[in-house]
Amino acid sequence: MIARVRAGQPEAFAELVRAHTGIALRAAAALGAGPDAEDVVQQAFVKAYCALGRFRDGAAFRPWLLSIVANETRNTVRAAARTTTLAGREAALVGGEPVIPESADPAVATLETERRAALLAALEKLSEEHRLVVTYRYLLEMDERETAEALGWPRGTVKSRLNRALRRLQRLLPEGGAPA
Repeated sequence: MIARVRAGQPEAFAELVRAHTGIALRAAAALGAGPDAEDVVQQAFVKAYCALGRFRDGAAFRPWLLSIVANETRNTVRAAARTTTLAGREAALVGGEPVIPESADPAVATLETERRAALLAALEKLSEEHRLVVTYRYLLEMDERETAEALGWPRGTVKSRLNRALRRLQRLLPEGGAPA
């Protein structure tokens, strides 16, 4: 598809945009863009289009695009100098969908809500690099290779930082508070 865009077929880029907008919006929201997520994603697609000449043939588009989204989000957040809690990011990430189905047992729902709150509080206490690797790997459901590409880190760095982040999360979570 990249070759088609480079060959002057703008409809091919429209297909890329349609295919990757959802994950790009989730990434921007999870990384703190808040209400600016749509603007961040739009700007990221513009930058990606302009940088297609530098896109490496044979590379995966999604991690490359998400690294642009992450940089654009970081720039937007810094420029706005706002502080957004991880709980707010998570709410934006799930797009307002109920976290626990209404049909769930109220006791189970309460326990799940408490576990989720504990997890979000623990994530907020992680360093930025650990929060990023956990967000990409688990909240955005990227595999290890994609996470490494998106963050611009070697795979070994992703493995070690993810391992450290998960161990830190385990220590931060109250006993029995880890998600099932």
